[in-house]
Amino acid sequence: MVAIDKPVALVTGAAHGLGLEVARQLAVAGQHVIISARDPAAAAAAADRLGPDVAALPVGLDITDPDDVRAAAAALTATPGRLDVLVNNAAAYVDWTGTAAGADLDAVRQVMETNLFGAWRLTQALLDLLRRSPAPRIVNVSSGAGSHGDHAFGLTSRGGAAAGYGVSKAALNALTSTLADELAGTAILVNAVCPGLTATWPGAESMGARPVAASAPGVVWAATLPADGPTGGFFRDTQPLPW
Repeated sequence: MVAIDKPVALVTGAAHGLGLEVARQLAVAGQHVIISARDPAAAAAAADRLGPDVAALPVGLDITDPDDVRAAAAALTATPGRLDVLVNNAAAYVDWTGTAAGADLDAVRQVMETNLFGAWRLTQALLDLLRRSPAPRIVNVSSGAGSHGDHAFGLTSRGGAAAGYGVSKAALNALTSTLADELAGTAILVNAVCPGLTATWPGAESMGARPVAASAPGVVWAATLPADGPTGGFFRDTQPLPW
């Protein structure tokens, strides 16, 4: 195993879109970045486009699958044998017209399995590696849809629409605060970041979405915080966002 003399970051769901751009910007910031996807071939192809400081996790990672998560932890432990930054970017969506009163709860459960339990499961599996780092960071990519602080898309700004997604992201924010409190006094900083409305699907620009290059810096900021940086917070573009 070749030793890596720079921080190592894992970005989930990073074969395209925001995750891939976060990986690119982290590499520019001086980190060795490992990207994951459910399809390892897709992750490898994406990593090849970003240069020598970005590699692909050699196994597929569906964060809802406990076997995948265990395999990912084993792969990281074997090579490179360290982890300094975990960016929980992988996410699932639900019918945007679904309301709390009329939601298909089976579909909502699937969203929760990814957005909450998947991120939670992976974090648990990688905590031992993170604890060995001199400056470990956990970043949960959340959304203003799970907050009361987003006046355009927040929990009480959509007339109940996208209920499953919003509730899942509110739960992720709650997990962030809870884990940060548990880890207080350690070197691990845990924060949630809303990247803002980002053009990651066809037609998003017509809704005012900004390009991934404009949304990724807030995630990168949280992943590279100094030792005296905040923990347990929810941020957008480096600024606190109430939730």
